[in-house]
Amino acid sequence: MEKRTINNTDFKLSILGTGCWSFGGGDYWGTQDQKDVTNVVYESVNLGINYFDTAEAYNDGRSELALGAAIKGISRDKLILGTKISPSNCYNNSIIAHCEQSLKRLDTDYVDIYMVHWPIHPHSIKHFTNNPSILKNPPNINDTIESLRQLKKSGKIREFGVSNFAKSRLANLPLEEIAVNQLPYNLLCRAIEFDTLPFCEMKGVGIIGYMALLQGILADKYATLDEVKIWQRRTRHFNALGSEQCRHGETGAEEETNKALNAIRYLLKETELTMTDIAINWIIQNPAIKCTLVGSRNIEQLHSNVQSLNKKMSTDMKNELDVITAPLMHQLGNHFDYYESASNDRTL
Repeated sequence: MEKRTINNTDFKLSILGTGCWSFGGGDYWGTQDQKDVTNVVYESVNLGINYFDTAEAYNDGRSELALGAAIKGISRDKLILGTKISPSNCYNNSIIAHCEQSLKRLDTDYVDIYMVHWPIHPHSIKHFTNNPSILKNPPNINDTIESLRQLKKSGKIREFGVSNFAKSRLANLPLEEIAVNQLPYNLLCRAIEFDTLPFCEMKGVGIIGYMALLQGILADKYATLDEVKIWQRRTRHFNALGSEQCRHGETGAEEETNKALNAIRYLLKETELTMTDIAINWIIQNPAIKCTLVGSRNIEQLHSNVQSLNKKMSTDMKNELDVITAPLMHQLGNHFDYYESASNDRTL
């Protein structure tokens, strides 16, 4: 499997990474059997995947626990582990303790890439805690960076980065020390192309993409958008009216999303490619994307995702897909917090 180098680091990430959000089970994804988790992790390594991504917030720490149990018996040098700290926990007096808790759950001596999960400001933090003292006096990003430097110096992390940081949030950071920025990116979620992606590329910050298949929609799992499960209908692609789980409050972009999906299906009729094939290949044709995360609930899904790499897509098809999805891109605008309204974008 192709591997891409992260600037200013020793890391070469596999172009496909295993996203571990579902590991451990929870309300969003439902139950997840540990046997399937272990099988997916072992087979990922066998297929050349070396990057595994989790977070302390995923299923209240159970994702880290499940990943930690799954990697037992695998040589540590075959793994690049990334996890994320919630912005509410980024105080000087707690970030080190939270990192140590993640290490314990992962059952490892060090994390390869430790990321701040979302920008540090009250609107972002309120999605992680309702503690009024934290909301009134949030952590300071400069103090957070200093704590991350201490963790790196101590050997508990090898590199640090951020996740969901827009260009405006990156501008005043020491970007030569920021290894990666983890961002949502797929055919139907292209907002980072407006300015955050080119800015990261210019400054040498590696991008790890997530939501490659938009939670099954780009795997052509659903014949129509009406079939998408309620927990996966929370993005700005969908009308928020009448949905208790959806909080963005906008009318959505279902018409543009449907038009894009139907045009993609029509394009595929003349090929032997699946929607999963073109969704993954479209992403990795962008050299700024060092790794794209794909969640696999079982070995069958994993094999399907990896096999897509063997089905090459022409540059002409890539360009045609750009045109097909451009109206949706412009309808959603330069806002890649797909769960909040444009006016409440947490990434800015």
